[in-house]
Amino acid sequence: MTKTENGTVSYSVHNQIGTVEFHHPKGNSLPGTLLRELATSIEKAGKDTASRVLVLKSSGNGAFCAGASFDELTAIGDLDDGKSFFMGFAHVINAMRTCPKIIVSRVHGKTVGGGIGLVAASDFSVALDTASIKLSELSLGIGPFVVGPAVGRKLGVSAFSTLALDAKTWFSAEWAITHGLYNKVTGSVSELDAEVNRISADLAASNPEALRNMKDIFWQATGHWGATLEQRAEISGKLVLSDYTKETIHKFKEGK
Repeated sequence: MTKTENGTVSYSVHNQIGTVEFHHPKGNSLPGTLLRELATSIEKAGKDTASRVLVLKSSGNGAFCAGASFDELTAIGDLDDGKSFFMGFAHVINAMRTCPKIIVSRVHGKTVGGGIGLVAASDFSVALDTASIKLSELSLGIGPFVVGPAVGRKLGVSAFSTLALDAKTWFSAEWAITHGLYNKVTGSVSELDAEVNRISADLAASNPEALRNMKDIFWQATGHWGATLEQRAEISGKLVLSDYTKETIHKFKEGK
């Protein structure tokens, strides 16, 4: 397990299934240090010959991911800091995109903002039927710029724009599976774990070369994403410095 100042990331392998798990006490939110550790862990897991497939999960029984850390968003003081923070999400998405192994996400609870980007960057996702989603960035004065390519690729422009523009609405797990974010939805945690284990075991027993080729096909025409996501991070880094965004996030934190 790798400890960070704000949460933990761990990697383990069992029966050729590698599991990357992240934890943060505030709803599994994603501060910059945790994002960097998560990207590094995924990159290392992708090179580990002991595993053939990866599972991405978070800890606890609350939210799967609460998105960006509000504490860090309000502490950003200049463009370099802003771009650096949002590049954390870019690095995780690119690590998932370029990982040579199929990544299965286990979504046990509500998912907000950047957390939706993690699910969208997975190759297969299994979710609990209560795992609703909200792409809340616009309501905070910014926008889902960095996660946009991953979410738009998975859901299509229409569903992505619905999430992005209706930024205060929670969309159900049924909506998410209908529009392609989730591949399967289960009715209980035990069923969730059983289904994640089943699909992961099936994939681990498959031809590794075939899986690598499938991964390449899934992610074809995304080679430009490195530069694209950096540009998007700069847009978000500028917006988070605006008076409008700072005031909006402050009000949100204060529950106003």
